[in-house]
Amino acid sequence: MNYWPLLGVAVIVIGFALRFNPVPVVVCAALVSGVLAGMHVPDLLALLGKSFVSSRMLLMFVLTLPAIGLLEHAGLREHAQQWMGRLRGMTLARLLIGYLLVREVLAMFGLTGVAGPAQTVRPLLAPMGEAAAEKIHPELSDADRDEVRAVAAATDNIGRFFGEDVFIALGAVLLIQGFYAQHGIDLTPLSIALWALPTAIAAFVIQSVRIWLFQRRLQRRASVRTREEA
Repeated sequence: MNYWPLLGVAVIVIGFALRFNPVPVVVCAALVSGVLAGMHVPDLLALLGKSFVSSRMLLMFVLTLPAIGLLEHAGLREHAQQWMGRLRGMTLARLLIGYLLVREVLAMFGLTGVAGPAQTVRPLLAPMGEAAAEKIHPELSDADRDEVRAVAAATDNIGRFFGEDVFIALGAVLLIQGFYAQHGIDLTPLSIALWALPTAIAAFVIQSVRIWLFQRRLQRRASVRTREEA
C-alpha cells in the first residue's frame, strides 16, 4: 500500500497551524496527494475542476454577502441594537434560547440556509445580544462583547448541527445509511432521523443551560464592577 499520498493531510495540518489561507492550503494538499498517488498533472487539474463545478451550489451563500454588507453600511447593526433596547422583557438568555429553538426546528425541516453566521448572526443576532447584555451592565468590556458574539455564533452552529440530522434527506443521514448497509445492517433514513431526535433535544437543553449560566456570569461581573465603581 502506498502511504505517500497521506502527506496531503500533513500539508493541511501544517497550513492550518500556520494560519495560512484555507483555500490554497486545501488545493496544495490535493495536488500533493494526487501527484504522490501517481496521477498526471492534467488529469489532476481536470478532477479539481470537475469537483468544483459539481459543488458550486455550496458557494451560493457568497451571493448574500454583498447585500448584507450594504445593509450593515446603512446601519442594520445599529437599528438591531436600538430595537433590542426597546424590548424591555427580552433578556440575553431569552433571545439566544429563542433563536436556538427556531434555528433547530428549521434545520429539522431542511431549511438550513434560512439563517447562518453570515446572514443572521453577524448583522442581527450578535448586535441584539450585545444590546441585551448592555441591559445587565451598560459599560461592557471588549472581552464581554467578544464572549457574547462567540456564544451567539455557537448557538447558531449547535442549532443547525444537531437539528439537520433529523432531516431525512440530509447527505449525512444517507451517508450513515450507506455505511450500515455495507456492513449488512438495514436502516431506513427515517429511523436514523428519529434516533437523532433525542440528541437534538438534549443539545437544545444543554445549550440553553449554558446560555443561562453565561447570563448569570455577566450579572455577577456587573455587580462586582458596580461595587468597585461605588
